[in-house]
Amino acid sequence: MGTEITNCKLADADDILLLYEAARNLQIQREMVVWPIFGKSFIEKEITENRQWKIVSDDIIACNWTITFTDKEIWAEKDKNDAIYIHRICTNPTFRGNRYVDKIAEWAKKYAKEIGKKFIRLDTLGNNTKLIEHYTSAGFNFLGMVKLTDTANLPLHYQNETNCCLFEIEVKRYE
Repeated sequence: MGTEITNCKLADADDILLLYEAARNLQIQREMVVWPIFGKSFIEKEITENRQWKIVSDDIIACNWTITFTDKEIWAEKDKNDAIYIHRICTNPTFRGNRYVDKIAEWAKKYAKEIGKKFIRLDTLGNNTKLIEHYTSAGFNFLGMVKLTDTANLPLHYQNETNCCLFEIEVKRYE
């Protein structure tokens, strides 16, 4: 079963929304911080900005995520236009357990290097020890937990839970 990483297309928006719904259901079941319902136009905007990515397996979106190049509200003074920020990693329930975070980390190292970024960063809300272990096992360094103070421009789930775990890979280590 071959996999491929590529940008999402506008035709993927409905499938991405279904993946987000499945992720919310899992977050509720596991009593985690729950993502809000994202509107289709929000997803389509990220797609047209080439910030939505996917892992495709046998023509099915197995996993998707979004990236951004700035994240001041979360990373504060560390945000110096030198990183890609990964958000909303979402795995198709049929494909859970395949450790796509490893593939995303490898892809992100290459992508960051191609566009001249020094870091790959991501965050998760709350003290989610399973996700901390999952991300560190994929090569991310756990930088600790911070209390977010400027959440007005962030999605709703950041306003409801301000304890945020920060993770980073320094790209130059892999040159």
